[in-house]
Amino acid sequence: MAERNADLTALENEETADRKSGEIAETRAAEGQGDVATEGRAEFERLQAEYEQLKKERDALLERLARLQAEFENARKRAEKEKADFKDFAIGSVVEQFLPVVDNFELALKSTGSLEQLRAGVELIVKQMEEILRGLQVQPVATVGAEFDPRHHEAMGSVEREDMPDQHVAEEVRRGYRLREKLLRPALVRVVSNPKQTSE
Repeated sequence: MAERNADLTALENEETADRKSGEIAETRAAEGQGDVATEGRAEFERLQAEYEQLKKERDALLERLARLQAEFENARKRAEKEKADFKDFAIGSVVEQFLPVVDNFELALKSTGSLEQLRAGVELIVKQMEEILRGLQVQPVATVGAEFDPRHHEAMGSVEREDMPDQHVAEEVRRGYRLREKLLRPALVRVVSNPKQTSE
């Protein structure tokens, strides 16, 4: 009987130990789940904070882009206005120099002098215009006697002459002009055709 009691006590002790170890395991499992939940919440909060930071950076970049676009547009408008102002200034300064020429032409038209006086007046006006053009660095293209150059001359026809070299300018029909090295318009000319030189 004593043995039986001892066996029962041993069984009870085992059951109690199993219960305790089960409770301990459950407690540990519950604690583990709590740790997972805490870690998950912490990760979520970290990601949300990172998202908010990225959102702020994006908004700052968009605002900066909008400012840069506005500055670029203002700079473009300012450059266009400056270009237009410079063009107006350049045109104005040139026109201002030609106004006295226009005045002199009007005086010539009102003149009641002879034909010779009118011609002399117009010649003076032409000289005045040539002086203005020289001041603007506009030079006439060399023509009569010069070798024909298709870059500066436009041939209107040919003239048969033996006293000038072949392919040289015989006559100037309309004067050509250049601004420094830039051709403004070609000279309209007649070119020499020398039969003696072409036959050789």
